Amino acid sequence: MPSSDDPAALAARLEEIASAGGVRAFGAADLGKALERSPDLFDRIGSRFARAVVMAIPLNPSSLDGVADRPTPIYFHAYRQLNYRLDDAAFAVEQALIAEGHRSLAIAASQIVSHDPPRGHVSHRHMAVAAGLGWIGRSGLLVTPRYGARVRLVTILTDAPLEAGREMAFSCGRCAACVAPCPAGAIGRRPEDYNLAACYAKLTEFTRIPYVGQHICGVCVKACGPDNPGRAVDKAGNPREA
Repeated sequence: MPSSDDPAALAARLEEIASAGGVRAFGAADLGKALERSPDLFDRIGSRFARAVVMAIPLNPSSLDGVADRPTPIYFHAYRQLNYRLDDAAFAVEQALIAEGHRSLAIAASQIVSHDPPRGHVSHRHMAVAAGLGWIGRSGLLVTPRYGARVRLVTILTDAPLEAGREMAFSCGRCAACVAPCPAGAIGRRPEDYNLAACYAKLTEFTRIPYVGQHICGVCVKACGPDNPGRAVDKAGNPREA
């Protein structure tokens, strides 16, 4: 049976392709259900698609070693290279879907289409939530069970009938490691307290750092990793006992 006629087989094939490109978390989202909750998930390009393949590659923790209250050139380089890897992996999955006869469109891992408010073609993190890869943490970032917030994401829109993942509940538990270090004071005790405007203003300041020049930070990313004892899940992504 061709994989295009068997959603499970197709998903397994796509995940195999993605894994060869470094992807370590893979899932599919039902766009209809995702849009019911968040109508502004993506712009008009998404109208012909029913599913989204969402993929994540973890950051090298060593790239964050020098991050204290601002990004470093080493972190910027790792961030940029990871975006390249994600785009390559997304292209490979996109082409595999097209070869199976499905409409497919890879969305760049990091491409801004608006600065006020800051947004891309797709909200990768909310797509990832819909695909069951994690939840939105206090920092406004996707938090995965295994890697915390130390991941970068990419999305491929498609009409392939892939089985959608199940959304995870907020599972940061008692951990609030991202709150105090935030150089913008943008993170509160609840995800809804996150102040995007304050965060983006600080990121704009960081663009003036030599050899960085981009809206990145990394402070809350560093704070949210599998080595944080306050996390509600252990390093393997299993729930901790209360």
